[in-house]
Amino acid sequence: MNPIPSTQPSLWSLSGQRALVTGGTKGIGEAIVRQFLDLGASVFIVARDNELLQRQLAAYRQQGHTVDGLSVDLGKPDAARHIIDAVTTAWNGLDILVNNTGTNVRKPTVDYSAAEYEHILTTNLRSAYELCQAAYPLLKASGNGRIVMVSSVSALTHTSSGSLYGMSKAAMLQLTRNLSVEWAADGIRVNAVAPWYINTPLAQPVLTNPDKLAGILSRTPMKRVGEAVEVASAVSFLSMPASSYITGHTLSVDGGMLAWGY
Repeated sequence: MNPIPSTQPSLWSLSGQRALVTGGTKGIGEAIVRQFLDLGASVFIVARDNELLQRQLAAYRQQGHTVDGLSVDLGKPDAARHIIDAVTTAWNGLDILVNNTGTNVRKPTVDYSAAEYEHILTTNLRSAYELCQAAYPLLKASGNGRIVMVSSVSALTHTSSGSLYGMSKAAMLQLTRNLSVEWAADGIRVNAVAPWYINTPLAQPVLTNPDKLAGILSRTPMKRVGEAVEVASAVSFLSMPASSYITGHTLSVDGGMLAWGY
């Protein structure tokens, strides 16, 4: 395991680090990619929309950043192995894995179909599990590997996002705890963030509904929704040397929502 840097600026930098971010072209994922690049990391971006991915890769390269990427559906068999093979070919190593890909279908539990169950659990949970498993050799070889799961406050309390979403995100947190213990000896730290409502395309169907937005704000002490960059900052912190003694932790990014009782 690499020693803790002794110079203060390096505690807050990702210079020289190689990161893989899933769902990296929109919303929280895009904000994470941009912040990682600004902090000096090289980023491998995974997304389904190849046209959007290629446009963003070209823009980042024009700005002088080191980026690569792959268009793939994480719900497909062997997707994780395909991604890690591409990362190995591109960089021959990996230091940071951010499991950010997610989806949802909001409806009552009794109305979910078997296909919807499979789609939500595969996208939100199985993809993260399989990527952790496939990336393990590279993260171990790094000597200072880090994994950050993008979960949700729906993993910790009831919200109106649906039982399948909450269930999949809660399982991510248990995976975080298990891997943080199991892989600590390999120099791999594993943490998670749990956002509340964030101003992203995925949340727009809810946030553009005045009644639903009023309900959200009524349960949020800070009286506003979060911004994607605020989640990205939490992910960046958990990926930096500054958080070198933090593992197995879930950091809520929720404007105080979880702290507010009755």
